[in-house]
Amino acid sequence: MKVVVIGGTGLIGSKLVARLQAAGHEVVVGSPNTGINTITGEGLDAALAGAQVVVDVANSPSFADDAVMSFFQTSGRNLLAAEKKAGVRHHIALSVVGTERLQASGYFRAKQAQEDLIKASDVPYTIVHSTQFFEFAGGIAQSATEGQSVRLSPALIQPISSDDVADAMFDAAVAAPFNGIVEIAGPERFRLAELVGQYLAAKKDPRHVVPDEGALYFGARLDDATLVPAATSVPRLGAARFQAWLATQVG
Repeated sequence: MKVVVIGGTGLIGSKLVARLQAAGHEVVVGSPNTGINTITGEGLDAALAGAQVVVDVANSPSFADDAVMSFFQTSGRNLLAAEKKAGVRHHIALSVVGTERLQASGYFRAKQAQEDLIKASDVPYTIVHSTQFFEFAGGIAQSATEGQSVRLSPALIQPISSDDVADAMFDAAVAAPFNGIVEIAGPERFRLAELVGQYLAAKKDPRHVVPDEGALYFGARLDDATLVPAATSVPRLGAARFQAWLATQVG
C-alpha cells in the first residue's frame, strides 16, 4: 500500500514512517524539505499519484493566531483537493483532545477549522484526537516561565508518549476509515502543574511550579474536563507511563 505521510520528518511523522516501512508499505515522506509543500502545492500531485492513504501529522511553524489559522486552512484545502483528484481512499489527521473545548485559543480554533475541512470533504477520513505528548512537558514549562517561576493550571491532564501516538497512527493508517474521531491518551492522569513539576525535578531544573487556576494554556483557561478524553469517550490508552519515560530522558 502506498502511504503519504505529510509532516513525515517530524516527531510523530518520522516514527510513523519507520513503522510503515518496517511493515512493507511504500511510504512517501512529505515535507517542504523533500519537495512536497502543502502550502504552495509544490509536489503534491506527484506525491499522491497512486496513493491509497494520506496521513497528515504536520504542524504550523508559527502559533500566532493569524499564521496558524492560515496554515491549517491553506494546507487542508490544498491537501484534500489533491487527494480527491488522486482518488485517495483514506485521509488520517492527528489533532488534539479538547480541540472543541479550547476555542478561546487561536491555535485550537485553527485545529477546529482543519477538522471541519476534513469532515466536509468527499475523502473518507479518520481524525485521531491525542492528549498532550510527554515530550511537550519542557515546552509547556518554557511557555509558562516568569523568572524562576512556572505558573500553570492545576487542571487534569492525561499525557501520552510519542511512541504510543505513532502506534495509534499506524493502526489507523492500515484500518478502514472511521469517518469520525478516535481519542487516544496515556494510562495515567496528573495535574498539569504536578506533571511539569515532576519533569523539572527530574531534570534538576531550579525553576519551581506555581499552581494557578487562572493560568492560560495556549491562550485558553482550563478546567478538569478540557485536556482529558470526553466523559462519553472510550479512548485507546497508551502503554508508556510518565515516570518510566522520564527515566529514559535523564539517565
